[in-house]
Amino acid sequence: MTAREYWTEAPFTGAVRQVPIPEPAAGEVLVETEVSGISSGTESLVHRGEVPASVSDLMHAPHQLGEFPSPVSHGYLNVGIVKQGPAQLLGKRVFSLSGHRSHVVIPAESCHVIPDDCPSERALLAGIAEVALNAIWEAQVTLADRVTVIGAGLVGLSAALLLSRIGLQRLEVVEVDAGRRAVVESLGLTAVTPEDASGDNDVVFHTSAHEAGLARALEITGDDGAVLELSWYGQKSPQVPLGADFHARRLRIIGSQVGQVASPKRLRRTRAERLSTALTLLDERFDALITGRSPLEELPAVMDQMAGRGTAGPEQPLEDHTNTSRQEILHVVTY
Repeated sequence: MTAREYWTEAPFTGAVRQVPIPEPAAGEVLVETEVSGISSGTESLVHRGEVPASVSDLMHAPHQLGEFPSPVSHGYLNVGIVKQGPAQLLGKRVFSLSGHRSHVVIPAESCHVIPDDCPSERALLAGIAEVALNAIWEAQVTLADRVTVIGAGLVGLSAALLLSRIGLQRLEVVEVDAGRRAVVESLGLTAVTPEDASGDNDVVFHTSAHEAGLARALEITGDDGAVLELSWYGQKSPQVPLGADFHARRLRIIGSQVGQVASPKRLRRTRAERLSTALTLLDERFDALITGRSPLEELPAVMDQMAGRGTAGPEQPLEDHTNTSRQEILHVVTY
């Protein structure tokens, strides 16, 4: 009776460990994983060993094993069945902010029971929808606003799908890759190139993790408007164009990070309530964000590819990720 756990042993070195099945203590549950999901942006940085030491505590996943930079078992999108724990949870299908492990032990209060009509793979997106919901709360988007999302990756698409339910005057998704734009259009959303993006936005959500995307976000934000920065750059220091009309137009850049509830809601919602809410907001459109599957045993090679190297190993140059068609949206790990 052994469990399997994915670990980043060193930069660009992943491994699946065989370990004893963990035993839950009082107040904890044992979850047997059905599927887990790879949040490629954050987990690629972890795989490359690019988590800055200065923020390693802040970027610690809720149920992470080990410490940054490595060895570490990271990840935060997990759906499984409760095998041991309180009677009210036994046999329940739950989402938790756990990683790529066949068995996880977590506090009972960290389990979020999945509605019967929500498929397990779709439920993985609760952790990403929570990120998007938090940013929307931070921006205080309201009816008839003009809003743009830059970047049609996992976070950007999740944000756009949630924003589409608000009743905006205009919602555009800016994406450089034609394939990603086709995905956006298939979801009933408006996709545009950076050159064709409309200006005078009340809020722009930037998720591309490229400084060119951030520069374009500032250009198309209207006077007194705000850019919500959801990208995580790791150890990179992007140039931010704060000259020209940035001050004259009284623009704002707001950092949004899921570690805390957005300030406008912090006294009104707990993190557990935020995640439970995100789980209820997932509809069938989110299924289109699932773009790949592989068994846990293949995860070391999958992470190498997502992080920008092929099978040749660490000596192979990093790929240019400007072409986002090389990146999946959500990759599902099966057990």
